[in-house]
Amino acid sequence: MTTGAHPRFTEALHALGLDDVPPRVRRFPDATRTAAEAAAAIGCELSQICKSLIFAADGEPVLVLMDGASRVDVELVRRELGAERVTRAAADVVRETTGYAIGGVPPFGHRTRTRVLADRGLLAHDEVWAAAGDPHAVFPMEPEALVAHAAATLVDVRERTS
Repeated sequence: MTTGAHPRFTEALHALGLDDVPPRVRRFPDATRTAAEAAAAIGCELSQICKSLIFAADGEPVLVLMDGASRVDVELVRRELGAERVTRAAADVVRETTGYAIGGVPPFGHRTRTRVLADRGLLAHDEVWAAAGDPHAVFPMEPEALVAHAAATLVDVRERTS
């Protein structure tokens, strides 16, 4: 295991004054594209993984930060945004909006500014792990700090199991 975030993400961390984060990035030989793969590689609970998911709300990209054990309730996102329609964004839209490929999208440091929603469930942990701009790299951060750096609005958009 070596260290190393995506260079663009490292620049974003530096611009945010987060120079303490790059040395804590963990890089794995196998991709950690899914929350389950990341949790297994890190050795943490699935809910400690912060997924960065891009949706299209009436055609506009929006980032939703969700814990790895939960699914996003698209209807709750739609209501939260006051949108007519919310769908998962296509891979090319994700890359165009964020500058990163699906599986490596970090919670901040994107190519373009987008609206960000963070599910309140992320706050259940002292530390969460998020992608560092690459499907092989993750970094730890306190969830409150992660939400703040992502300029996210705290919401309840987790799918409820019946």
